[in-house]
Amino acid sequence: MHPPAPVNSTGETPGNTIDPSLIRTYRAWKGNNVFFLGGRLIFGPDVKSIITTLFLVVAPVAVFCAFVARKLMNDFPHHYGYSILILVILHTIFVLIALVLTSGRDPGIVPRNSYPPVPEDYDGSVSINSVGEPNLPAHLPRFKEVIINGTTVKVKYCDTCMLYRPPRCSHCSVCDNCVERFDHHCPWVGQCIGLRNYRFYYMFVFSATLLCLYVHGFCWVYIKRIQDSEDISIWKAMIKTPASIALIIYSFIAVWFVGGLTVFHAYLISTNQSTYENFRYRYDRQVNPYNKGVIENFKEVFFSSIPPSKNNFRSKVPVPKELSESSRRNGVDTVMIPAYNEVDDMEKHYKDEEYGKGGDLSETSVDLSRMLHTERGQREVASFLKHSLWERSSKKWEVNPEILDDIHDTESNRITGDSSNETGDNSAKTSTLAEKLREEN
Repeated sequence: MHPPAPVNSTGETPGNTIDPSLIRTYRAWKGNNVFFLGGRLIFGPDVKSIITTLFLVVAPVAVFCAFVARKLMNDFPHHYGYSILILVILHTIFVLIALVLTSGRDPGIVPRNSYPPVPEDYDGSVSINSVGEPNLPAHLPRFKEVIINGTTVKVKYCDTCMLYRPPRCSHCSVCDNCVERFDHHCPWVGQCIGLRNYRFYYMFVFSATLLCLYVHGFCWVYIKRIQDSEDISIWKAMIKTPASIALIIYSFIAVWFVGGLTVFHAYLISTNQSTYENFRYRYDRQVNPYNKGVIENFKEVFFSSIPPSKNNFRSKVPVPKELSESSRRNGVDTVMIPAYNEVDDMEKHYKDEEYGKGGDLSETSVDLSRMLHTERGQREVASFLKHSLWERSSKKWEVNPEILDDIHDTESNRITGDSSNETGDNSAKTSTLAEKLREEN
């Protein structure tokens, strides 16, 4: 027998009461991000480009394993040839892990403000507009000055996020978010590169460079083994293994791309710059207030703790006003907005065993006793009963005529009956109707 369902502090079992005014943060997110696994993974709007990147990594490695590494396994003493295949597989897995850690995490998004910040010269007087929002002064300075390591740095006001961006923060036009230590938006990983994923981005491009060199080198080793074993020229040996030739050309082109990024970002790390800063500010012409020296700069990127995300995408927040207004314009009540209410397995088994499974009233009969104590609850139950009977009649199920008469009497009493006796009578009648329908199911 299953244990009883857990009871919350209000004495109600969770899952029976759904608050339609709360939804997960990621469902109300105003940026252009794409979420997976219930908000646990966050990607940019060009998340599909990751499929292309995966193919560009996995496909050549698969060809290398099938046509090169497999044939080199027995060409070295003491089974050293097996290590060629094992290493390339492990290296590829590392590259893919670095790719996911770069693409699927919060890069350092700064949460948006609901209202603009209050100007420093504001006198404190507040008026309320017609929609209940404070009327704050519309004029805000476009820039503010802050001191970083003795150097004055200007920070810009973001109209979209309604905040003054922190130092080294910029607004990504693709994801539509302000990102801390914004470097750039990489279409190959489908994500912004910022404070919280820059380390993994460099690990990805660096490990991809090593993978290209690994494949390129052992393709030449295989060609050389063919040349020595058959005592032919290197050109004839290359003709005998077209897969190696294709991999050599592919890895040579790819290494210029990922290798160039590796060298460029190594320079940026050593001088403590971002790509955005390097192209926009040109610190070689002025003092870089963030430069701490080569060693300290590398330690800051690779050995400092990654700050926690400022966004809890799985927390519950009130339904945004624009979302509820949009649903009403489309003829949908806000109650119907999915509240992402989660019921654990223990509670699900409890409900299935206690009330039956598959009946029309099995999911809602739990709440009837609570709902019948209020006039609004009685109306909701009566409405549900009518809806249930309508569905059953549309499916040509047999409905007891007595139930239909009782429903009609209950509705008539609710409209014309005495208010002092209405609650008790309708409560008893509606409860009886629910029991009849459940017994018939």
